[in-house]
Amino acid sequence: MSALWPRRWQIVLASFTIVLAITGCKENSSTAPPIAKGSTPESSVASSSAAPASYQAAKYDPIHFKPAIDKASDQQCLACHAEVLKPSVKKRSSAGVESATATAWYQQTPTYQGDQDTFHRRHLTTALAKQVMNLRCTTCHQGNDPREEASGSSATTQSNLTLRKMVNPETTCLKCHGKLNWPVMGLPGPWEQSKHIFQNNCLLCHANIRTNRHQVSYLNAKAIEEMAAKPDGGNVCFGCHGGRSWYRTHYPYPRHAWPGMGTEVPDWAKERPTESEVRFITNAMGQGEKNEK
Repeated sequence: MSALWPRRWQIVLASFTIVLAITGCKENSSTAPPIAKGSTPESSVASSSAAPASYQAAKYDPIHFKPAIDKASDQQCLACHAEVLKPSVKKRSSAGVESATATAWYQQTPTYQGDQDTFHRRHLTTALAKQVMNLRCTTCHQGNDPREEASGSSATTQSNLTLRKMVNPETTCLKCHGKLNWPVMGLPGPWEQSKHIFQNNCLLCHANIRTNRHQVSYLNAKAIEEMAAKPDGGNVCFGCHGGRSWYRTHYPYPRHAWPGMGTEVPDWAKERPTESEVRFITNAMGQGEKNEK
């Protein structure tokens, strides 16, 4: 008789799981509004301003998908995701190392000032971020598929999402965290080894070469150029061009034409685009204003 109890408990648990699954499906169908095809970004964002009926409704709100996400402002994003800007660095690591006595990888660059900080704060609220960057939530976040975190898992999913990632590292992170392509630049070695030859000044060469640069909405071009012209200005340039490299690959920056540029295209540049992405071209943005933090 007692031998039957494990089997009975298995049946009870299985039945309870089925009930929960059915209840969840009913909730999904009643609270997750479908994304209407042909709706305008303005109308989609406007619908997002109202308080969602539930977490499920918020999860599938049109503001998380194209085309509405292209018009989303930082204020709209931070209304629900304010925690990403809260200072929440642990005082000590899981191994017991005090954060005040340890040097993080991003603190090893001369341009970083202050204590350790969180990921989003380093990109949005630190002094350097405010000075040389103009990043917004949608600069990196272009939506994701909440069903399976996999692009193409449904008929209505976006086709350009990266598997199980909230951003596409190849088109966002790599812009500032790729490896310096010093062989293509004609340097005698990595910048750490050869910067003294060039007085740690990138403008010795780039005052005349590739002078049409940083003209994108997510960067403050004027501030970058001013900082690069100061003594040891190469630290500013190298910080985003190899100094904080997360990847062993190089980012194929658009090769914008500059005055006096030769007509012959080098082999390494033949596949390079000649213009930045439309959504990042300053005069073509028309998006929501950057949130003042």
